[in-house]
Amino acid sequence: MNNHLTPSERDELIKSHRKERDGRIRDRIKAVLAFDEGYSYSEIARILLLDDETIRRHVDDYFSKAKLKPENGGSKSDLDENETAKLVKHVEGMTYPYVKDICTYVKLNFGKVYSVSGMTKWLHRNNVCHKKPHAVPAKANAQAQKAFVKEYEHLSKDAKNKGLIYFSDSFHPQYQTRLAYGWILRGTRKSIATTARQTRLNFIGAVSLEGHTIIHTEVGG
Repeated sequence: MNNHLTPSERDELIKSHRKERDGRIRDRIKAVLAFDEGYSYSEIARILLLDDETIRRHVDDYFSKAKLKPENGGSKSDLDENETAKLVKHVEGMTYPYVKDICTYVKLNFGKVYSVSGMTKWLHRNNVCHKKPHAVPAKANAQAQKAFVKEYEHLSKDAKNKGLIYFSDSFHPQYQTRLAYGWILRGTRKSIATTARQTRLNFIGAVSLEGHTIIHTEVGG
């Protein structure tokens, strides 16, 4: 397969680009022209706001089959109502950092091909946005927390005019799980358990909810 354009082929593509009304075909022409000038797939994808695989397909289609027009206007890539519901449920349970991985999942499970830009639009239309998950301590116990709140409310009533109630805890500088953005259903707080490792520094402190008074001290390792 010859991946280079002759001067006459470049002229014809440039003329076709000027006359073409379909933005998808114009993108294909630009991809072929840019590739012929020495741009990489990733560079062209970044310029045209597409993904590398789409650019590779556009270039291969032209040089192997002289193809510039999308098949069936791209309608074959649309997910039906049942597939949409399945994909939303899958994304709800699985956090994807990159849209291209969702495109791969859709292709393998539904036989539908989406570009990164097309899948991004699909995600937004179906109430999925790109944000960080909500971190919770690995040993968090929601029921124990509710029981403690009730106990504290009872204790605070008895402690009025007798002094302050302090919440005490120790702090150890540590390595923690670093959260990254992923595609999560809008309005959903996705929890990710964090990990920690104790280091040599140890701090003990206490805070009172009345006036947020703080006391603290550093202790030996």
